[in-house]
This record gives sequence, structure tokens and C-alpha cells, in this order.
Amino acid sequence: MSEKKFKSLKEFYPFYLSEHINTTSRILHFIGTGLVLLAFFTGFLFHDWRFFLAMPLLGYGFAWVGHFFFEKNKPATFQYPGYCLASDFILFYDLLTGKQSFVVKK
Repeated sequence: MSEKKFKSLKEFYPFYLSEHINTTSRILHFIGTGLVLLAFFTGFLFHDWRFFLAMPLLGYGFAWVGHFFFEKNKPATFQYPGYCLASDFILFYDLLTGKQSFVVKK
């Protein structure tokens, strides 16, 4: 993990991307974030708090499997929780729109 102290999300996001270069990990992050969004809207629509409780398990569960088994690195969530959460949604959107690819060219 980098010892650099990031001062903005714009400064942090390139580091975040460098920690997410494995294709399987990116797919797992995409699935996890998608399920978080689905759980949020389902919980809201059906007024069921259990979906909100499931959100961290879905998001972190998929992401941490990606980090520990495929990226083989420690999630930056422990040091930069806010920037990581925002970056998860930015990466999800970037993957969805094609701005980022699931396969990172090295």
C-alpha cells in the first residue's frame, strides 16, 4: 500500500485504478457494486431494511475476494474509506460506459 497521502478524489482515482488491474477482480468489483445498487433500490422500493443491511456484505464481499485472491493486495478501503467508496462507483460507471475496460493492458 502506498504511504502517499491523497488530498482529493481526482488525485486518488489513478492510484485506485492501479490497485485494480486484474480482470477477474474488476468483474467482481463490478458485480458487487451492481448488487449494492440493486439492494439499495430494492430496499427503498419495498421498504425492507434487510436489503440495506446486505449492501456492505455484497459490496465488500465481492471486492475483497477480488483483492485477496486475484489482485493479491490489501484493499485501500482501510486507509481511504471515503475515496474508495466513491472510486468504486466511478469505476462501475466507467466500466458500464466503456471508459474503462475490464481487461487492463499492461
